[in-house]
Amino acid sequence: MTGIQKKAGAKEWLGLAVLVFASLLVSIDLFVLVLALPYLSIDLKASSVEQIWIMDIYGFMLAGFLITMGTLGDRIGRRRLLLMGALAFGFASILAAFSLNPEMLIMSRALLGIAGATIAPSTLALISNMFSDSKQRGVAISIWMAGFMGGAAIGPLIGGVLLANYWWGSVFLLGVPAMIVLLLLGPVLLPEYRDTNAGRLDLFSVFLSLASILPFIYGFKELANYGWNLLNLLFILAGLGISVVFIKRQRTLTNPLLDLRLFSDRTLSTAIGGQLAATMLMGIIMLLVTQYLQLVKGLPPLQTALWMLPAVSAQMISFLVSPMIAQKIRPAYLIGGGLAISVTGLFLLSQVDMNAGLTLLVGGYALTNFGSGPLMTLAPNMIIGSAPPEKAGSAGGLSQTSSEFGFALGLAVLGSISTAVYRNRMADSIPRELPNGASSVARDNIAGATEVAHDIPNQLGNSLMAIAREAFTSGMNTVAVVSAVLLFVVAVIIVIMLRHVNLSTGSTDNQNSS
Repeated sequence: MTGIQKKAGAKEWLGLAVLVFASLLVSIDLFVLVLALPYLSIDLKASSVEQIWIMDIYGFMLAGFLITMGTLGDRIGRRRLLLMGALAFGFASILAAFSLNPEMLIMSRALLGIAGATIAPSTLALISNMFSDSKQRGVAISIWMAGFMGGAAIGPLIGGVLLANYWWGSVFLLGVPAMIVLLLLGPVLLPEYRDTNAGRLDLFSVFLSLASILPFIYGFKELANYGWNLLNLLFILAGLGISVVFIKRQRTLTNPLLDLRLFSDRTLSTAIGGQLAATMLMGIIMLLVTQYLQLVKGLPPLQTALWMLPAVSAQMISFLVSPMIAQKIRPAYLIGGGLAISVTGLFLLSQVDMNAGLTLLVGGYALTNFGSGPLMTLAPNMIIGSAPPEKAGSAGGLSQTSSEFGFALGLAVLGSISTAVYRNRMADSIPRELPNGASSVARDNIAGATEVAHDIPNQLGNSLMAIAREAFTSGMNTVAVVSAVLLFVVAVIIVIMLRHVNLSTGSTDNQNSS
């Protein structure tokens, strides 16, 4: 980035506060669903398949529409799209809260996902408009990220209080006040920006984008749940095949949905790749640690949330301090050093024992999260900063899409490794006294083993749970080792590819980053 960079004033920081508040409450709204699922499933009489769709449909719609919404914001106006999304998100939240049956809740969650796809890329693009100074933009993005992660931290706590005192629908209403604030203050505090030369939106490209992303992510999620089979493989291959058609079409259009020329910038493409890889390698750890606390240690949801607070707090601190440190240390070395801390945390997690206390687990997870801060805050800044101003919405959509893809891939690939280790251990050690049907359920996953243990004599149940807990812990240890090794490789690549970037001057060494 070169040229004069205007410093942001009080209006811009107040506008950021509105965006952070919205992100905070939306994040809380999303993370409390895990706690509410058992309650709403009983009330709505949701089947196991319907429960899965209630959980997953939001992520499918969000990932599918991110690129489209990022580009649409560039065309019709980023503030306008954000406010339209806020109105839709609030409306869908009310529909979800007062759903009368599983089908209505699934539809509401799908609408929430589409509306949510307007919020993240529009927010990042608006931050790039409000904070043209690279230093201030880095701080603004880190504050925004900290707000989102703050919602992840306090979401389970607030959800536990709401579910203890009100009906399950109350957790969906948390995002409504934030949307009202955004609708009232957004037109006053947020700037409008759109690309007047963007041309018309190519609807066939929108279709191809959805038709490539949705089957791909669905196939990988099913792969994580049920393992390799022909149908899951066909979904993944279909997504890949359609993505090839999508890419070819973008190259022929004067005004493409996704401008592939963005990837010619080395800084942008490396930052996106780093985000995807890090989210893939570390996202699964959050799920495994949560399951360890609940299923191995037997902690209730509220205590689980409390034990995870140190890790989330460490990540928030890292988010806030990383942009300041980046003014003194080149981002490549700061990101590389942070990922080295994450690698250390992962190796500590690989040493966790099912009979040990929680100090090693909590400490290892906190280090893993703390080390991710530089990448997760500086990468969006580099992505947005490397894109032309008129393409900031598209770049924001790419940034969020890479994270969604990374998380889905992590669940599928590393989740499959964890499951394979668990099943192999269980196959070798499961008590022979178990009936065949119960034995099959217990071998599938630790949740199944827990259900079986409740229905059999205490001594046999205790023996089964000891074996299942050890098998699950072994799977988590294995995933931690694999993630640590691969994350070290990612750190080396990032240091090599981004060593020319200097955020303290908002520029790159040499002539260009491409």
